[in-house]
Amino acid sequence: MDFKTFNFHPSITAGISAAGYQTPTPIQRKAIPAVLKGRDIMGLAQTGTGKTAAFVLPILERLQSGGRGFVRALIIAPTRELAEQINENICSLGRKTGIRSISIYGGVNIKPQIAKVARGVEIVVACPGRLLDQLNQKTISLSRLEVLVLDEADHMFDMGFFPDIKRIMQQLPAQRQSLLFSATMPNEIRHLARKVLIEPVTVQIGITAPAETVSHAIYPVAHHLKTKLLLELLKSTATESVLIFTRTKHRAKRIGEQLAKKGFKAASIQGNLSQNKRQAALNGFRDGTYQILVATDIAARGIDVSRVSHVINYDIPATPDAYIHRIGRTGRAASTGDAFTLVTDDDISMVRAIERVLRASIQSKGIDGFDYDVPAPKNNQEFARPPRTSTPRRKPLQRQRTSGARKPTGSGKPKSRPSGKKSNTDSKPRRGGAFRSSRPQ
Repeated sequence: MDFKTFNFHPSITAGISAAGYQTPTPIQRKAIPAVLKGRDIMGLAQTGTGKTAAFVLPILERLQSGGRGFVRALIIAPTRELAEQINENICSLGRKTGIRSISIYGGVNIKPQIAKVARGVEIVVACPGRLLDQLNQKTISLSRLEVLVLDEADHMFDMGFFPDIKRIMQQLPAQRQSLLFSATMPNEIRHLARKVLIEPVTVQIGITAPAETVSHAIYPVAHHLKTKLLLELLKSTATESVLIFTRTKHRAKRIGEQLAKKGFKAASIQGNLSQNKRQAALNGFRDGTYQILVATDIAARGIDVSRVSHVINYDIPATPDAYIHRIGRTGRAASTGDAFTLVTDDDISMVRAIERVLRASIQSKGIDGFDYDVPAPKNNQEFARPPRTSTPRRKPLQRQRTSGARKPTGSGKPKSRPSGKKSNTDSKPRRGGAFRSSRPQ
């Protein structure tokens, strides 16, 4: 089976050929015919299965006929990176169609986005918050919308976007085609699907585990030795392009800086960066300027790089679903990939939960020659924020008496002296405990 089976418009077929697409993926084979017929879709597929093209291509086909210059299709995504990635796919596949699209997200100036919408676009890819801003300012109209896509619905729920989604839904026409895609199906997503979709066709493609092309391993280590083990792991492993996940923005920044100091071509991406810097880091990772990208989970679903050879979880994710999404960045496009996770004693229960999802035990590994018995420092401040410096109170100036000076008269109350109590800022920072971990077997 090839894409000619779908009988797309010649301009779309040209875009498919230019993008190098040859054989449809399983979700594309199952979803595209139903979307072309105008059916609502419940798409269940892990990241990296080709679901973006599964909804972009039918939308382009639909918009080939009908009016231009107003919003006819809306795609809502949870992160800026994913919104930009989807818009790039639309521009690539629809380059010969004349259909215009725009990505709308926060963190950048809203005025250029408003101006481009005013000039006329047919497809909008948006993050919920910035879309609501434009709706509230009445700089965008969705009154003639024909197709709605909710992509990565479970991630939008995790990020707390459901209230925004509900407000956006109130401004959409009732008569429309709706497509909902999610990698997992918690009860909240099922409830949303019942409200949004009408007699949907369910398309399910292996959502219970990462791709079979990914191998998994855990590396037990004490918390204070994580960074040293990471450096040894990178030195002793043949890697091409490595994506490292951390739990916090501060940690992602610090690890990226430490790797760069050790001579690795590394960058970090996290929420405190401006959109321009985040995009520069992503572009550098895609074109090979950076071999290593350290990221928080904001990047788990927004990085479309087919040649990621390794995903390393510096911090174990909070849920098995999050593990699936992180690992989905490697082993893509029929390539093989490796997933390494650094674990402490506190992570054992999550390892067991991930193993239940994988339906297999994860191999425990170690690095020969690495000293796992180095004791933790008394005050491990590797990733602690610098303590606030307290400003001592200034003593009041006392006047010196000169000879012959007269003492003040009267029975006024003496001025109160400053109390001897210490300021709250004088308290010492708490010391963080060190995590103990057993040696790898």
